[in-house]
Amino acid sequence: MTTTTRPAEPVTAAAPARRSGPAGLALRQGRLEIRQFLRSRESVVFTLGFPLIMVLIFASIFDEEITPGVSYTQYFITGMIATGLMTVSFQNLGIWIPIERDRGVLKRYRGTPMPKWVWFAGKVIMVLVTGVVMTALLLAVSVTLFDLELPTTTTAWVTFGWVSALGVTACTLCGIAISSLARTARSGSAVVTPVALVLQFISGVFFVFTNLPSWMQQVAALFPLKWMCQGLRAVFLPESFGADEPGGSFELTRVAVVLGVWCVIGLVLCLTTFRWTTRRDG
Repeated sequence: MTTTTRPAEPVTAAAPARRSGPAGLALRQGRLEIRQFLRSRESVVFTLGFPLIMVLIFASIFDEEITPGVSYTQYFITGMIATGLMTVSFQNLGIWIPIERDRGVLKRYRGTPMPKWVWFAGKVIMVLVTGVVMTALLLAVSVTLFDLELPTTTTAWVTFGWVSALGVTACTLCGIAISSLARTARSGSAVVTPVALVLQFISGVFFVFTNLPSWMQQVAALFPLKWMCQGLRAVFLPESFGADEPGGSFELTRVAVVLGVWCVIGLVLCLTTFRWTTRRDG
């Protein structure tokens, strides 16, 4: 996805460097990233609108039960929450960072006195804020129009919190890492979007995971989205549905381990592959 919106100049964020502490710098950069995101209507509509549109379409068409007491709508909505979190982190960053790199914005950031980590902190803050807004919208629509029942126990909300946090962290790091594969601003969407779509189809978002071919389940199990979906099903679906999962339960310990491993993998990839300049800049 491309946009004509011009990214904010890095000098604006770097000016207060001598007067602000680390937290102040991060918050200023976060506000700058959020404003920049909101100025691009295309990005706002795609990032926040896509999960909502998918819920409205699929939940309106398919309303049968997949197991006694669990409707397809309930199952699909949990997958779309995970997909939405992946969209605001992995897909959004994987598309936008090449645009900023191609326009020389990252190169100018690197030349300012602002510590490099502040730029990354700003991206993380933008992802977190956008993710919270997107999740709130999805839950509001699902509860209002499709009778989704929110968790009623503290344990369920805690599970929702750590699954979302680990999932967003892993997807954010992987989004920053995959942005280095795009050679130009226009190729960012071509690199990231197919990966995101394939993961959605094989990870139990659009189809019940156990109905997929076994080889597809095994491939999906290598990536974070499948485990994000499974962890969120433990929050929004009855405990009895765990018996219908591939492992015979929701396997929350394994969910935490896999997502944690992907956080480490994503961090290593970021540290070893991230580039501030394009290949033609040398």
